[in-house]
Amino acid sequence: MKHSTNQQTRRGRGPARRIGRTLAFVLPVVLVLSGTLAVTRVNWSGSPSDPVLTAADTSTSAGSPRAAKRAPQDVLRDRLLTELQEENPGVALTHLQQAVNGRPSLAKHCVSIARALGQAAVRVYGPTRAQSYARPVCDTAFATGVAAAHG
Repeated sequence: MKHSTNQQTRRGRGPARRIGRTLAFVLPVVLVLSGTLAVTRVNWSGSPSDPVLTAADTSTSAGSPRAAKRAPQDVLRDRLLTELQEENPGVALTHLQQAVNGRPSLAKHCVSIARALGQAAVRVYGPTRAQSYARPVCDTAFATGVAAAHG
């Protein structure tokens, strides 16, 4: 009797073990495929789904087909230059940092945008006041722009 009990126990574990092995093989495959599909559905192109750039894009391209084709960094730079004049360089630099944090593809343009903000700040506020807004956004590009415009 004891022998037959062991066989039944082994048989009882057989299908469960087979199902477990099948799941152990299939589940990682399913997870990898679903992860791959999720990654392919993410918008990696940088189209105007970013709220920081959507507001800039719609305010700058009010019906102009030429403006709609502009690069995101150009749209951002123009919006920040407008903010610099309407608010102050501190607001523009904060929004530049937020845009770069929210959209890392803009990081390679951060220095040129910050430098342009520094040069514009000198024109609007003068060199001393413009320098007072300097902060470490994109290294020291804003301060470099102030120095370039002043010197």
